[in-house]
Amino acid sequence: MRSYLGAYVAKWQPHPSPLLALCTFLVAEKHAGTRSPWKPYLEILPKAYTCPVCLEPEVVNLLPKPLKTKAREQRTHVQEFFTSSRDFFSSLQPLFSEAVENIFSYSALLWAWCTVNTRAVYMKLGQRQCFSAEPDTCALAPYLDLLNHSPDVQVKAAFNEETRCYEIRTASSCRQHEEVFICYGPHDNQRLLLEYGFVSTRNPHACVYVSEDILVKYLPSTDKQMNKKISILKDHGFIENLTFGWDGPSWRLLTALKLLCLEASVFTCWKKVLLGEIISDTNEKTSLDIAQKICHYFIEETNAVLQKVSHMKDEDVALVNQLTLVETLRTEELKILQASAELLHNLQTAFT
Repeated sequence: MRSYLGAYVAKWQPHPSPLLALCTFLVAEKHAGTRSPWKPYLEILPKAYTCPVCLEPEVVNLLPKPLKTKAREQRTHVQEFFTSSRDFFSSLQPLFSEAVENIFSYSALLWAWCTVNTRAVYMKLGQRQCFSAEPDTCALAPYLDLLNHSPDVQVKAAFNEETRCYEIRTASSCRQHEEVFICYGPHDNQRLLLEYGFVSTRNPHACVYVSEDILVKYLPSTDKQMNKKISILKDHGFIENLTFGWDGPSWRLLTALKLLCLEASVFTCWKKVLLGEIISDTNEKTSLDIAQKICHYFIEETNAVLQKVSHMKDEDVALVNQLTLVETLRTEELKILQASAELLHNLQTAFT
């Protein structure tokens, strides 16, 4: 607010969000070029980002379904953010000799939004009257944002009110001259790609999500209680975050399948299923069989996508970097699915 933009932010109605103010400052300073005191910092920022919002539509189509849905929602969100901000940008015309439409273009705002979304740290600030009611919790910390992510390290990061410094303390040892990492959180690869634009190989938190349509794909269509079963799963929060991980199908996924596989004669036992109780060997075996079929479906689908990616990399050189990102994500998920298939096979063998 102490910058040349402060007066314009303060008088604008309705009050702009803290995010808009920060993005506007980034675009304006980047436009200033050599005249900007932030030039050294701006020069080390990526020229382009690889968050899904920046990917070409044909590349987004290759993402796993849950991520594809979120990617499209992300694109819509940024487009609406740009549209709703255009009048505010127009109010800044007195500050620039060039037309603000050329300076605060969609591509410029997209770059700024991705800069904040991928690099900002959490820093709770008091509510200021010049801003909207949106929480003011984002701050850019030059130099700090050069630290890369690793899922294998443990750190504590926060603003120290006493020292007035943002401090990062590591609980993981590091050797001299080796790169120091921080951890953005226990995120799976789809979350990392969505929010930060990269995929972490050998990520212990990586998983493959099972959507509702795939969950019921191999269940008998003649089950008259299916709608009731789905309703129960939704009511008890068992229809989302169903996954395959490095350790096989999650407990939540198997529990959901056990309930869905309940025969009519024991349907009244559904509460016991959600509590983790075993209803019968038949129910256990059937749910494992369905889990295996779902797993093999994902393996076939992932292999098909990887083949398509390989073909597209040969056909369109301009998309190689974006396609490589999808290839890395899908390859990691294939490894998870193969590990899950082997584990499920071993569990199924126990019932034969």
